[in-house]
Amino acid sequence: MTGGGKTAREYMKEVKGDKVKSLIGIMTTKLNARLISGLFNITIDIPDTLEEVKKQIEENNLVVTGALGVQPHMTSDGNAAEIAEYLKAKIFINLTNVNGLYDKDPRKYKNSKLISYVDYKSFNDIIKKIKYEAGQHFILDQAAAEIITRSKTETAILNGKDFNNLNRFFDKKEFIGTIIS
Repeated sequence: MTGGGKTAREYMKEVKGDKVKSLIGIMTTKLNARLISGLFNITIDIPDTLEEVKKQIEENNLVVTGALGVQPHMTSDGNAAEIAEYLKAKIFINLTNVNGLYDKDPRKYKNSKLISYVDYKSFNDIIKKIKYEAGQHFILDQAAAEIITRSKTETAILNGKDFNNLNRFFDKKEFIGTIIS
């Protein structure tokens, strides 16, 4: 699943109202999904529902998707966690632009410390302190935190720009990131 990222947040700056911001975010995730599909020469439609996601996985063993529609207080993170729960995934991997969960924002504080492991309850306690807003930028949104906790889906937070680290994770070697379980 692709997020909206910086592009969505830039567009959202120019408009008022959560509904419009959410729609802009959703369309940006779908545009990003189309871009990723194109890079892999995947020409099938970008799914709009959980059922379409499952069907594409069953038929192609691969799916690239953006957000699945407007849902209150949910970003693409929540949609991705929803997909992981629906498909009964063993692990949900969220690739982001930082190495994982930190005790404070690593982009602002040089002395921030990476938290390599956190249990569901502690993670939910952290996320509940953040006020939701469309296009928010945190390692997972509140809805995703609730979903992974409810479904007990182990979750890995990794830096999506570090492919060597991602390979180490898949190879079950030492990696940099955060596990939520």
